[in-house]
Amino acid sequence: MSINPFKLLRDLIPNPPLQVGTVTESYNGVCTVEMPGGVLTQARGDSTVGQRVFFRDDLIESTAPNLPIELIEV
Repeated sequence: MSINPFKLLRDLIPNPPLQVGTVTESYNGVCTVEMPGGVLTQARGDSTVGQRVFFRDDLIESTAPNLPIELIEV
C-alpha cells in the first residue's frame, strides 16, 4: 500500500463552510449576497434579488428556504 502525500496534506486543510445569505444584487452571473451579520460578499451564480441562497467558497450552490435565522456566538 503506497501513501499519497498530497492526499495527506489535503486532509489537513478544512473544507470551506456552507453559508447562507440573501441576494441583494445580481448582474452578469455575479451576485452580491448579504449574510445574517450584515456583511456583503460576492458569489458566482445566477439568482434573483431577495432570494435566500446557500453558498460556499464564493459559489452559489442552491436556493435556501426562507426561514428565520438565529445567530449563536460560540
